[in-house]
Amino acid sequence: MTDNHQPIELLRLLAARLERLSVDSRWARRASGLRGNIIKILEQADAGEPIAARRLDLLTDTAFDILCRAAQDIPDLEDLYKNK
Repeated sequence: MTDNHQPIELLRLLAARLERLSVDSRWARRASGLRGNIIKILEQADAGEPIAARRLDLLTDTAFDILCRAAQDIPDLEDLYKNK
C-alpha cells in the first residue's frame, strides 16, 4: 500500500490528458474505460483509502501507453502541407 501523493497527482494529470483525446481517435474508447478506473482510484485515495502501489503503477503505465499510441496517430503537419 502507498501513502505517496506523487503517483496520485500523476494519475490526476493522466486522467485529464485521457479525457482530451479526440472522440475520433481509435484509442478514445480504451482511454474512456481507463479514465473511469483512474477516477475510481482517485476517489478512493481522496477518501483516505490505501491504494496498492502495483495498481497505481499499472494504471499509470497503461495511461502512458494509450497516450503514446494515440499521439502516434496524429498526422505530422509538415507532411500534410507537403501533400497539398
